[in-house]
Amino acid sequence: MSQSIHNIVKNLNLPEPVEKYSAVTGGDINQAFHVYTHSYSFFLLVQQDATRQFFSHEVAGLKALGKFAKTPQVLDFGDNSQDAYLLLEYIDHLPHGNQYELGQALAKVHQSTSPNQQFGFDSNFELGNFTGDNQWQDNWYDFFVNQRFEPLRKLIIHNHNGSVELEHLYQNMLQQFQHDLANHQSIPSLLHGDLWGGNIMFDLDQHPVFIDPAVYYGDREFDIAITQVFGGFDQNFIQGYQDTYPLDDGYQDRLVYYKLYYMMFHLSEFGSIYQPSVYRLLQQFI
Repeated sequence: MSQSIHNIVKNLNLPEPVEKYSAVTGGDINQAFHVYTHSYSFFLLVQQDATRQFFSHEVAGLKALGKFAKTPQVLDFGDNSQDAYLLLEYIDHLPHGNQYELGQALAKVHQSTSPNQQFGFDSNFELGNFTGDNQWQDNWYDFFVNQRFEPLRKLIIHNHNGSVELEHLYQNMLQQFQHDLANHQSIPSLLHGDLWGGNIMFDLDQHPVFIDPAVYYGDREFDIAITQVFGGFDQNFIQGYQDTYPLDDGYQDRLVYYKLYYMMFHLSEFGSIYQPSVYRLLQQFI
């Protein structure tokens, strides 16, 4: 481990001296560490070659979600002039838990709407090479096309040489997206923003814990769609959600747009292994 990591750990403002720390695997964006003192343990995230600003949106997101659902407590964040860090409470967890309660918890998050009734957030988020532009907008279609789809399309063209076929399919999708949203009222709900199975934990009492958010206020169907991309959410989850805050009729047909966004992000970030998934989703709009 680098000297920079050692310096960050050594200078953490903790109630007791650090006895040891170890790397935690599984993160794509940040380095992660489990930090131990004699009586406590903590979770440390480090982003190399960044300032404390890198974690400011995640801190805001955890605090926003924490008003309505369980999240790790933010203890500190900053930088050592080389790397940024975020220190969180460590939550002992189980691989599985109460999915019905998870659905209820997400529904309660979504029942919180933006104070200005617009779509966006007061700060942007960074996911790898993609910046989530959260500038406030009155219209959900304009927000999602101009601040989600278009930046990803440009990244894909830059990184993977987009094709005429891809562009044709993409433009056809945008027309269908506009048509489908015309018959649906989008409400600016508080979103987790990156709700795949790896960003949910269950504590030792099987209660859900939300981690690694990329929050903004948007159509709640976005979060629901992301839960269906890589698995980890079962029928009890959606039942708990529906019993708390029922989704609008036809929601299943609109989820494909947000699944496409997620596959476009993965294509832009992780390469051509995700290209067949992007094409398959786009071809649904022919």
